Amino acid sequence: MPTEPPAVRRGTLREEQKRSTTARIVDAARDLFETQGYSAVRVDDIAAAAGCSRATFYLHFTGKPEVLQAIANSGTPTGVRFFYADLDRVLTTGSREEFAAWMSRAIDWFFENKDMLTAWDEATALEPEFRRAVRAGIMTLADTMPDFLARWPAGRRDEARLRIELLVAQLERFFTRWAMQGTIEVSAEQAAEVLTGIWFPALQAPEHE
Repeated sequence: MPTEPPAVRRGTLREEQKRSTTARIVDAARDLFETQGYSAVRVDDIAAAAGCSRATFYLHFTGKPEVLQAIANSGTPTGVRFFYADLDRVLTTGSREEFAAWMSRAIDWFFENKDMLTAWDEATALEPEFRRAVRAGIMTLADTMPDFLARWPAGRRDEARLRIELLVAQLERFFTRWAMQGTIEVSAEQAAEVLTGIWFPALQAPEHE
């Protein structure tokens, strides 16, 4: 019975160990950022919580900003890019009800990630490197929505991207003022309905051009 060469098995094991260590670091950092904020957490704290050395941490990440970016870009349901890939799917249905359900999930997502958003804002204010990464990430967010972009004429793709950027900006600002500052009084259901009324038509591609 054929078996893998030893070099292949060693390479596979190393890759698995690397993925496992990376995941532990990301999970540990997320827990610390949520409970302690961004600035109070040191690389040494993350390494200790992940069960690795400081040197091992730096084999996987250049620093705290890159770890925070990895959390945001994760392919899990808590990751920003996953969430907008789901929006791409919803928009292909052409259903206002599906979009309203997505908007409700968006509000729920903000609640679930509220503590991480606080760390995110803190890092954006403190770290120029992270601020640049956030800007680049928002500008490329529409890349996770290929079906949405494909429905727009080539000459208006930049406009389509801008609409997604503005959607992100409004959702973040609304949630900050509503759930974190308490300066907007509305139920989650009412908010989802009004936001759907604004954004469902705004994200529809032009029918003829």
